[in-house]
Amino acid sequence: MLIEAARAVRENAHAPYSRFKVGAAVLAADGKVYVGCNVENIASPEGTCAEAGAIAAMVAAGQREITEVAVIADGPEPVTPCGGCRQKLAEFAGAHVKVTMATLSGTTRVMTVGELLPGAFSVAQMGER
Repeated sequence: MLIEAARAVRENAHAPYSRFKVGAAVLAADGKVYVGCNVENIASPEGTCAEAGAIAAMVAAGQREITEVAVIADGPEPVTPCGGCRQKLAEFAGAHVKVTMATLSGTTRVMTVGELLPGAFSVAQMGER
């Protein structure tokens, strides 16, 4: 379900410079799927990653908890979220949340948010406020 949603939205990516389209889908605690695709900008690095777009759509809908993630791109191996998106995922998903990364040809790799970003920065590290 999530991989299919990510695959569909990937087609909407705006990637005229890299020609590397990425799609992402997050399943929120409300049971709804929110999607995003990468949006490049000539004024690099002002673009937006697919994962960030999916998270923004989820938050705009009033949700704050991710229960599963899927990311798809056309590469020889499944692509992992970039470092910034790993931290963004950790903001809304527990370390146990499954992240499925896939290629268009069907190769998949599954990791958890905690495996993708061990030692994630969290509010606990900020001390009392």
